[in-house]
Amino acid sequence: MFLSVKQPILFILIAAGVFFPFVSEAAENAFFIRPIKEDLKQKIIGISFPKSEEEAKISYDDLAYIHVLHYDFNGQIRDGHLICNKKIAPKIAAVFQELYENAYPIEKIRLIDEYGGNDSESMKDNNTSCFNYRKIAGTNKLSNHSFGLAVDINPLYNPYVKTTRNKTIVSPDNAAVYADRTKNFDHKIDQNDLAYRVFTKHGFIWGGDWINVKDYQHFEFIEKK
Repeated sequence: MFLSVKQPILFILIAAGVFFPFVSEAAENAFFIRPIKEDLKQKIIGISFPKSEEEAKISYDDLAYIHVLHYDFNGQIRDGHLICNKKIAPKIAAVFQELYENAYPIEKIRLIDEYGGNDSESMKDNNTSCFNYRKIAGTNKLSNHSFGLAVDINPLYNPYVKTTRNKTIVSPDNAAVYADRTKNFDHKIDQNDLAYRVFTKHGFIWGGDWINVKDYQHFEFIEKK
């Protein structure tokens, strides 16, 4: 059984009770999801994905590639590319489709492999991304980005902020001007922002609601056990 919607096109294959979107390779101007194919494996191995699956607590089969459309800061429609956990791929596709339909501005959506898997460089360039097998900065704990369960939106304008012993840490380090959330500026995510409303509607939590640290760019999906 196939379901479809008009422009942008999203086909959903329902098989054995599992939702997994499918699209022709020739489709253009579409939102679609597909498994991680060999050419993409070769692009990410040793960068956002460990050098071997044996080293990882996730496999290629657990992940999915998502193609989206988005409006950049100049109002131009751009292609966007994400890798995420396939369990939540339909949710993420739905989120980005709703943002697109409302012309929500996202500067760029590129695989973090274009930045050598370097999260700091990706954030500095205001790149929106999802999967990156890495530890939480300053810890030995894997980030939820490692499992494709977290998305960072317009991170330069929505930094990670932590205050300890009267010292404030802002990441990326070129985002200090955006750390003060009492100020009004473009591309700021707060509870009135469309990105917040759409992500939370689909079951994501926002890092800006955290108590000890604030991660204003960050939306993550917590799997129910």
